[in-house]
Amino acid sequence: MNPIYPFAGFLVGTIVGLTGVGGGSLMTPLLMLLFHVNPSVAVGTDLLYAAVTKSGGTLVHGLKGTVDWRITRALATGSIPASILALITVHLWLPGGLGGASHLISVALGVALLLTSVSLIFRRKIQAFAKRHAAEPNVRRTYLLTVLTGAILGVLVSISSVGAGALGVTVLFFLYPHLPAHRIVGSDIAHAVPLTLVAGIGHWFLGSIDWLLLGSLLLGSLPGIWLGSHVSARVPESVLRPILAAVLVLVGGRMILA
Repeated sequence: MNPIYPFAGFLVGTIVGLTGVGGGSLMTPLLMLLFHVNPSVAVGTDLLYAAVTKSGGTLVHGLKGTVDWRITRALATGSIPASILALITVHLWLPGGLGGASHLISVALGVALLLTSVSLIFRRKIQAFAKRHAAEPNVRRTYLLTVLTGAILGVLVSISSVGAGALGVTVLFFLYPHLPAHRIVGSDIAHAVPLTLVAGIGHWFLGSIDWLLLGSLLLGSLPGIWLGSHVSARVPESVLRPILAAVLVLVGGRMILA
């Protein structure tokens, strides 16, 4: 076991605990750019890493009653089939399958990181805008748009491991402008667990999981998340989010131009 991997897990876990985002957004590019892990292996390993780490967050939100399970089910209705279809399509139609999709994964990851950074910077303004321009609720239309959102996230997450967090929350602000923010966040985290688990299992079947690497990352990240969660109240969010967004812009641009 390379001791640098648990340290990287601890670092990313601490950032996740501090900000609530950054797991896939930081872990996958970290593995690819610094540790030169194959892109498909980095994505697959990070998906199972996210499934484990976000399970704890789902448990906390579930016990607090801050998960709207109707939203979670609607997102999963679109995301899980889309995730499976995306992996099958890449495996069957791209030369070399997932292993040969390095450029596609890098570009998809870069785009997802840039979108995530925008959603981080403008989250409050987006939420306020959505509330001001909220239309009369249409239950069927909102449900169908939620399923469609899930499908888009399913494809993006399966290819890049990024998108289920900040991007999902941003879209949900528009679809459910009158829902309290903590219920939107809780519902999005709960949806990320089955999505990342199914996508991770898909990568496992396609041979793009490094189990030793996964264990090493979890060894460091779980105490990191615990530490970050306890320290988060002392660090202003207005300081953390712009820094994280700036990092994601730099990394996202690097991934697209790679």
